[in-house]
Amino acid sequence: MSGLLAFRHLKNKGSQRLSLSWFSSSDFSRFLHSLPFATVNAEEVSGSKPAEVLNLVQGKWTRSSSWNTIPDPLNGESFIKVSEVDEKGIQPFVESLSKCPKHGLHNPFKAPERYLMLGDVTTKAAHKLSLPEVSDFFAKLIQRVSPKSYEQALGEVYVTQKFLENFCGDQVRFLARSFAVPGNHLGQQSHGFRWPYGPVAIITPFNFPLEIPVLQLMGALYMGNKPLLKVDSKVCIVMEQMLRLLHDCGLPLEDVDFINSDGKTMNKILLEGKPRMTLFTGSSRVAEKLAVDLKGRIKLEDAGFDWKILGPDVQEEDYVAWVCDQDAYACSGQKCSAQSLLFMHENWGKSSLLNKLTSLAARRKLDDLTVGPVLTFTTNAMLDHMNKLLQIKGSKLIFGGEPLQNHSIPAVYGAIKPTAVFIPLEEILKETNYELVTKEIFGPFQIVTEYKHNQIPLVLDALERMHAHLTAAVVSNDLLFQQEIIGNSVNGTTYAGLRARTTGAPQNHWFGPAGDPRGAGIGTPEAIKLVWSCHREIIYDVGPVPKSWTTPKPT
Repeated sequence: MSGLLAFRHLKNKGSQRLSLSWFSSSDFSRFLHSLPFATVNAEEVSGSKPAEVLNLVQGKWTRSSSWNTIPDPLNGESFIKVSEVDEKGIQPFVESLSKCPKHGLHNPFKAPERYLMLGDVTTKAAHKLSLPEVSDFFAKLIQRVSPKSYEQALGEVYVTQKFLENFCGDQVRFLARSFAVPGNHLGQQSHGFRWPYGPVAIITPFNFPLEIPVLQLMGALYMGNKPLLKVDSKVCIVMEQMLRLLHDCGLPLEDVDFINSDGKTMNKILLEGKPRMTLFTGSSRVAEKLAVDLKGRIKLEDAGFDWKILGPDVQEEDYVAWVCDQDAYACSGQKCSAQSLLFMHENWGKSSLLNKLTSLAARRKLDDLTVGPVLTFTTNAMLDHMNKLLQIKGSKLIFGGEPLQNHSIPAVYGAIKPTAVFIPLEEILKETNYELVTKEIFGPFQIVTEYKHNQIPLVLDALERMHAHLTAAVVSNDLLFQQEIIGNSVNGTTYAGLRARTTGAPQNHWFGPAGDPRGAGIGTPEAIKLVWSCHREIIYDVGPVPKSWTTPKPT
């Protein structure tokens, strides 16, 4: 099925699902052409009708002299033209950052009305995203650039909308809540305040083109910062349209700069513009380079080789198998929280779990995008990695391991069937194998192993040796087992209990790594305050000076 044809097939299925509301499919077509903020129509973007993405700097949408053409991930057609800034064109962005003072656009002592303004903008934006025609627009646009099932794309819009609902009205200023402590004498008090950094930068990846940049951008704005936002060029059209929606809701155009560029150009902007803090979500390799370049002025939500442990209590096999399939293969495994390594207790090894996983994975098809293009690994790269794993003693292919058939996905991207490889636990722990086994493959690929009850220390050793600690799951209602695993691990977002998962983070809990002082969170008030503000202490000491005071001896 060709790219645009496949997308229209999906569009029709999505519209049928949304027809539970009072909009018909014909209404959707009419509304998509009448959204006041939109400059594109997701249903029409194609090689014959390419969309354009611009930059925003100092309150103006601008074009650069060079354009980067983005291939349609479903058929390879050049379907989006991105106006990319090169190193010669960075000066306006550097100047914009330098114009923002270190004390920010607002803080508890300066322009407090901006807290209220941002609360109002958020209220309007939350309402707009709740409208079926708007949520459908963004879901379809996400599907065009980061192919995933309609349900997964709409889920991303839903989480973003619920996040905005959480920070409507006065909730923005409540993020800047202070505290006071009595001093040593009359007139003295210490007050703790949340203080902005001022000029900041946000760099986000392709896999959640709406949710990650919106949540981090709004958090930066709420705390008083002036952000420069860069989204992966493959998907930047989604955030460009969201910025236009925010402007339509009253966000001043000067509050956010939006840049499209390659990594080298963005690195140069960061070095010359000197943002006070940079939030980076993406690969560990780039994260470590930026940490050095920016002298530690950075927060990271980098890659995660995420694990799930199935405990000794086998129950609800159908449900556990379904969650495992979703965690490993939804969005074609292109989630930083995707299940990468599954530890099965020997009791689960004797169950029907692997048979059920095999059947569930076989249901995934390209025509509904429950499996689809992998945007950071080629087919050959994933299969080569699999073949290296299969050379390990005792390893075997459980299912998958083959390219997808009958598609027009360009060779620059990957396309394989959902894949699982079994490797014995003892082999995983060998020095010669561990680095290979724990290499993150950002695609529909996972490692499965089995452990005996007396091998729990080996499982814990495997966890301790990992370098990224984002999400994890302890699937067990055995409280003592939970306690042992949780007490001897560090992952920042860990789910525990029979229904535990590794993916699907909603807006109501912290999502982020642990074990690293540079770790960034997302979603909650705690995450916003940690990432986008620092602590400032004001000690008031107004007197009076005691009437009996005299100048003391020097000390």
